[in-house]
Amino acid sequence: MRIHKEGYKILGYGFAAILILNVAIFMFCSNIMFLNWGVLALSIMFYIFLLFFFRYPKRSLEPAPGLVYAPADGKVVVIEETEEKEYFKDTRLQVSIFMSPFNVHSNRYPVSGKIKYVKYHQGSYMVAWHPKSSELNERSTIVIETADGKEILIRQIAGAVARRIVTYSKENTNAIQGNELGFIKFGSRVDIFLPLDARIEIPILQHVKANMDIIARL
Repeated sequence: MRIHKEGYKILGYGFAAILILNVAIFMFCSNIMFLNWGVLALSIMFYIFLLFFFRYPKRSLEPAPGLVYAPADGKVVVIEETEEKEYFKDTRLQVSIFMSPFNVHSNRYPVSGKIKYVKYHQGSYMVAWHPKSSELNERSTIVIETADGKEILIRQIAGAVARRIVTYSKENTNAIQGNELGFIKFGSRVDIFLPLDARIEIPILQHVKANMDIIARL
């Protein structure tokens, strides 16, 4: 299993901090064996979790016009018509995927096309499944225009634990379906806004995986 580049620094600092902590405890509390071994066990478990969180599985995908793939791993928590207020300023079909800390947190392009809009917003850190998190939390919005002129909006949203959104998208460049668009650190959500005539292919509460599950057809 590969490790995502966004985890290199955290894993490096985390290893150093854990090493210093355990050396200090073994030096100054050498006679309290249950403390020494307890902290060591917890440190190993925590570091394994970090490795697990920053895993980066290889998922190849042959681009398929007309299909919308899941942009993230997680549970589908919203499928509804809603007003998108930032870019479209009209009613769209929204699909939201909640990513727990145990999901892969690399985000992928659900469709191919030209990137027309990219904007990062600072914001709050309320729980990612809150209805207002799409408008109030730290977030990044990307709009892609497909070859047949349909516009798809993807929004990366930080949650209560997440504190950094990474977006690789740049305006006026091409997005290739399945390629990586960004990363969100520690628990989050990804919204996708589709045309009202899109046909949803997944039910509410279904678990999906980026580049593997089709969520809609245009």
